Amino acid sequence: MRIARRFTEDYLSLPNYANNLRRLGYSEEDVAASGSDRLVEATIATGDVDAIAARVRGHLDAGADHVCLQLLGEEESDICLPALRELAPTLLAL
Repeated sequence: MRIARRFTEDYLSLPNYANNLRRLGYSEEDVAASGSDRLVEATIATGDVDAIAARVRGHLDAGADHVCLQLLGEEESDICLPALRELAPTLLAL
C-alpha cells in the first residue's frame, strides 16, 4: 500500500486529477494528501496475479475495450519486466 500511496499522492497534487475524482463522488478528505483508503483501493489494483486479473476482468465486464496497466516498483525508475512477464499469460487469457 505504501507504493500505491506514493503514486496517488503525486497525482492528487495535480488539480485536474483531484477535480476529476471529486466529480466522480470522492470527498475532499478522499483526495487529501496521499488519498483515503477508499480512493487508493478503488484506483490502484494491488495483490497477486489473480487479484490484479480480477480487477482487469471487472473493467472488461463493465464494457472497457482495453485496460492499461502501469506497474509500480519500489523506485519510480524501476522497470517491472519480471512482474509483467508473470502477469502476461493470465491477462492474455482474459
